[in-house]
Amino acid sequence: MIEKKPAIELVEKDSIPSEAKLPTVHGDFQIRVFHESTTGFDHVALTLGDMAGPDPVLIRVHSECLTGDALGSLRCDCGPQLDSALKTIVERGWGCLLYLRQEGRGIGLHAKIQAYHLQDQGADTLDANLMLGLPADGRDYSIAASMLLALNIPSVNLLSNNPNKKEQLEQYGIHVAGLIPLVVGVGDQNRSYLETKVERMGHQIEQSQLDEN
Repeated sequence: MIEKKPAIELVEKDSIPSEAKLPTVHGDFQIRVFHESTTGFDHVALTLGDMAGPDPVLIRVHSECLTGDALGSLRCDCGPQLDSALKTIVERGWGCLLYLRQEGRGIGLHAKIQAYHLQDQGADTLDANLMLGLPADGRDYSIAASMLLALNIPSVNLLSNNPNKKEQLEQYGIHVAGLIPLVVGVGDQNRSYLETKVERMGHQIEQSQLDEN
């Protein structure tokens, strides 16, 4: 596999470090904000423990989902995945969660809601994006690789069902020792959405995991 260096430079804003303690319902994290100069977006890393350990660090690379993460939408599994990832990291006692500003699989909030409208008319989650002239998944994980390297995390165990996320991180120079499934939040409102991810986007979720929820 061809390895590429992360294409995005990360800088901290101003002279005061953008880093602080962040107590959560799951446990106490350290929060650090990274500013992406090419887009103006701020991305967040939550860390627990010493990232310089000898073993691969347990990480979750989570793309922003306003509807799922903040509003409790049942159309996706994003909110439960975020919650479960933080809980798992705390239970493990060591890990990192990256929160990336890549709403709607990289198409933005406005287009995401347009895609929802098309899904209401019968399109699946992949075709809805394509009908808008947008990629099925436009996320670029070079930003995540840059953040991991800035945090001195070259090797990870990745909490994800998405093999493309693993492949991109490896292309950008991160060693992914393992892909750990994160199947939570399955329900009647999002089962078809998840089945499309499995059947058309290669996500590693067993049918039995969809049926039993």
